[in-house]
Amino acid sequence: MEPPVSHKPQTLLLSVAIAAALAGCQKQDAAPAADAPAPAPATTAIELPPTAAFAIDDLDTTKDACEDLDAFVNGKWLAAHPVPADRTTWGSFEMLDERSEVASRNIAEAAAADAGASGLSKLVGDFYATGMDEAAVNAAGLKPIQPILDRIDAIKTPADIGQYLRDEFAAGRGEVFSFGGEADFKNSSQVIGYAFQGGLALPEKAYYLEDGKDGSYKKIREQYVAHVSRQLQNAGVDKAAADAQAQAVLDFETRLAKASISRIEMRDPNNQYHYVTVADADKSAKNFPWGEFMQSQGLDVEGFSLSQPEFFAEFDKMISDVPVEDWQAYLRIHAIDGMAPYLADTFADERFDFFNKTLRGQQEQKDRWKRVMDAVEGSVGEALGQLYVKQYFPAESKAAMEKLVDNLRASLKSRLENLDWMSDETKQKAIAKWNSFMPKIGYPDKWRSWDGLGSSRGGYAENVLAAAKFNRDWQFGKIGKPVDRTEWGMTPQTVNAYYNPLQNEIVFPAAILQPPFFDPKADPALNYGGIGAVIGHEMLHGYDDQGSQFDAQGNFANWWQDADRKGFEARTAKLVQQFDDYESIDGLHVKGELTLGENIADLGGLTVAYDAYRKALADAGTDPAAQVDGYTPDQRFFINWATVWRRNYTPDELKVRLNTDPHAPAKFRAIGAPSNMPTFAAAFQCQPGQPMVRADDKRVVIW
Repeated sequence: MEPPVSHKPQTLLLSVAIAAALAGCQKQDAAPAADAPAPAPATTAIELPPTAAFAIDDLDTTKDACEDLDAFVNGKWLAAHPVPADRTTWGSFEMLDERSEVASRNIAEAAAADAGASGLSKLVGDFYATGMDEAAVNAAGLKPIQPILDRIDAIKTPADIGQYLRDEFAAGRGEVFSFGGEADFKNSSQVIGYAFQGGLALPEKAYYLEDGKDGSYKKIREQYVAHVSRQLQNAGVDKAAADAQAQAVLDFETRLAKASISRIEMRDPNNQYHYVTVADADKSAKNFPWGEFMQSQGLDVEGFSLSQPEFFAEFDKMISDVPVEDWQAYLRIHAIDGMAPYLADTFADERFDFFNKTLRGQQEQKDRWKRVMDAVEGSVGEALGQLYVKQYFPAESKAAMEKLVDNLRASLKSRLENLDWMSDETKQKAIAKWNSFMPKIGYPDKWRSWDGLGSSRGGYAENVLAAAKFNRDWQFGKIGKPVDRTEWGMTPQTVNAYYNPLQNEIVFPAAILQPPFFDPKADPALNYGGIGAVIGHEMLHGYDDQGSQFDAQGNFANWWQDADRKGFEARTAKLVQQFDDYESIDGLHVKGELTLGENIADLGGLTVAYDAYRKALADAGTDPAAQVDGYTPDQRFFINWATVWRRNYTPDELKVRLNTDPHAPAKFRAIGAPSNMPTFAAAFQCQPGQPMVRADDKRVVIW
């Protein structure tokens, strides 16, 4: 649904569950320290920040909605609300994210202050208390990860490299590539292992291989090398050696980048799935036998997805032909930077200075409590979520959402049945997929167990490391077993939503069910233009350029007649061109191919939501011409759609997202879908030739 917001898990290129699985492999692990108490913070509940609700005074009436809907709805608000110094974006999502963070902090502080806490409260409280004990974290220095660094120093041979990598994955970490469990693309009822390319510190392969506009990528590479050297010096490496190792790290990652496929290429499901038997994988793996890897992870499986074979072929070569000392440099900096947020300020600040300030334009670090809540979210997020919904999610919100989902489902079915460009044969398969949609609202019906994860007041990094090992064991424990369809890929306190094609499910966490998305007291126009369009968006992901390649059971299978598929691709090509034409910043354009799935979902979702909204008006006997605050219901529907997408960016953040984010910048999401809809033009009495009215030969109509 939405670009990454702070620590929250997000939809990957295809499946959020893959993203959650693979992200879990990257954390560090060690045994918890003894129970030396960290000081418990004082607890006084903090009042939650306001929601991002639409307000009539936010409208800039000097602007014409037919010229630029975003400027009309959001221009005045955006001018008055620059990006805070501790963020790189600010808008509707971020305001709710801040609200969710404060709510979560209240829970964590109360748990940390409760000397008799047990179960989930003890878990959350221990993480928070140790994270907030800045003096103890600083005093520990590198000590929490010194055993990892010692093992890196002990590497002598290519065989040692392979053994180190296997041990790291078994401990809940892992470098160079990602590995996790997800439903088999060809048999979505079973979980298999997926090995994915990885290992790059910079956002995308182009940062290593191109100079960029005005040499921007080249400059970032130079700054990255300088960062690596400084961080290694922080760890006790002398400057000359640190400089040499830093250049070796860049060379190492550049070689990985050359073997990697791009983010646009990754959008093709064929580039995410390549099933092989372990025996066949071993035939071309001279230095990193996959049979040994599986055994080291406790996996007794016949096969897995070696998702990007060319990348892994290069990785295998690198084990033997990259000097051991270069491997050590690479592994050393990734171990330090990977754990830096949980280590002494020296390491955390250096990491922030490059990855947040230099790369993305964030001027100040977030307050420590926010950074600690990021760690709680990433390590024990669902445990926190179980406490969150008891306190902050009203039952009536779930009931109202269920009704909205039913209305949007009916609207989508009608759209599918009445398509004039799709054959009856393909329509039957599309309806079958519609029939198998599974909505999840608010929070899981069955909570994950945290039994067996020990936490203490003995050390912050130690708690993070222990959770990484625990989460790895839970994740890998699913491989080779049937899929559990009750699991969620996001926590309830996440301000987002997602569609998972492998389970054909749409998921709406509790925290997004607030204004401007959803308000039980709001009129239908606002709710359907907000959460209604979000519901439609997630449903339409089932029929976007990726989701449409998965059938009603969630299997990667072609259910299209050839002529219908060609017609679909011709229509989506016009949407690619529409977004390619949008210029964002410094002459950089949106990438229509990279953002295609989200743009299809926006256009289809808003169209379906409008149909459902008009039916709701008719069922309620509401006059569609009746005005509220001087605007008709139709106008308010589109106004709230744009309100959802109000967002400011730092220039550097925007440049990174244009290269890496499968979502277009918010301004273009606000205007892109409505400009293709005659219902929008009619609502605001727009005339042909105005920017928000696309000419007939350019207007995109898909679902």
